[in-house]
Amino acid sequence: MLVAPGVYHESVKVDTGRITLRGESRDGVVIDGQLRQPNGIVVTAPGVAVENLTVRNNTQNGLLVTGSAKAAAGSPGQGGYNTGDEPVAFLKSFLVSHVTATRNGLYGIYAFSAQDGVIEHSYASGSPDSGIYVGQCKPCRIVVRDNIAELNAVGYEGTNASGEMFVVGNRFVGNRVGLTTSSDHQEKLLPQQHATIAGNLVSDNQQAPTPEQADGGWGIGIGVDGGSDNTVVRNRITGNTNAGLVITATSDTPANGNEVVDNAFAANGVDIGWTFPTATRGRGNCLQGNDLTTTAPVGLAGSAACPVADVSPSATWARPSPPRGIPFTDVAAPAPQPQFPNAATAGPTVVPDTPALPDAAKIPLPPMSLLADRALVRMS
Repeated sequence: MLVAPGVYHESVKVDTGRITLRGESRDGVVIDGQLRQPNGIVVTAPGVAVENLTVRNNTQNGLLVTGSAKAAAGSPGQGGYNTGDEPVAFLKSFLVSHVTATRNGLYGIYAFSAQDGVIEHSYASGSPDSGIYVGQCKPCRIVVRDNIAELNAVGYEGTNASGEMFVVGNRFVGNRVGLTTSSDHQEKLLPQQHATIAGNLVSDNQQAPTPEQADGGWGIGIGVDGGSDNTVVRNRITGNTNAGLVITATSDTPANGNEVVDNAFAANGVDIGWTFPTATRGRGNCLQGNDLTTTAPVGLAGSAACPVADVSPSATWARPSPPRGIPFTDVAAPAPQPQFPNAATAGPTVVPDTPALPDAAKIPLPPMSLLADRALVRMS
């Protein structure tokens, strides 16, 4: 389905499989909820590609891809984050490409209870929760790559998103928090495990003109909260005033076996900080080959060198006070974003049943200029 340029004041529901929904112009085809619709686009069928358009001004999500009937219904308070007693049902196979999601009241691009998908070449801003969110999947087999998330409360969030979950080559710059992977009892499939976070630029995540998340996170590059067996490798993590990378735990879910390898840290409040509740400290978290200066506790690079089986130590450090957030409707409009190639003539996109998964060993450390030509936030 090829959509002509225009501003469409509606919510689009795609419940037929193997459909391509593509705009002729990424900036010119706009699904605008006027702060009346909960969701801009809702995909509930397999094999759907959504490409080359903009979703904005929805009270919950710009684009939702889900196998959850409650999430898809979009009634107030049912954004998909807590679906009660609903059994887990996965949407299988999806593609989101060259989509701009801005000024939506919860998430920009949201894959919930979905598997076997790709979110790529997209842009998310102005989300009071996260610009890009993947939740409640195991195994996910989802790739989030080559995206920009800026001016959100959180750039990317993966909650209970486990198994063949790849977040690679993205620009998470100029949010309140860059990226998190976490366990949360509000979703099923606890705990979060086995995500690969590789080759991302995670910088300057303490922007004031941004909407605020409920828990008030601020100044953090990457956060692992109750997640286990994740690999954080060859990311460039700079200029985050609280901490470059934080590993912590929920009240009853430890963070175990996370590996932090070959990352480049610079100009963070502390480069790496571990802080745990006493009862759920976690074990086996380790560091190897990182370019870093400061850790809390001091000396982690030596005492927690991979592999390690010990209980992870904990510390506190001075943290800046966050400024007040702004309404998501007041976030700056995006810069022009690249078009889907030959959008009007390319023909339908065939979405594979299972996406090709990246080889983390081949993903390089990104330059400071990663995707900078299409971003609003300039690094300090």
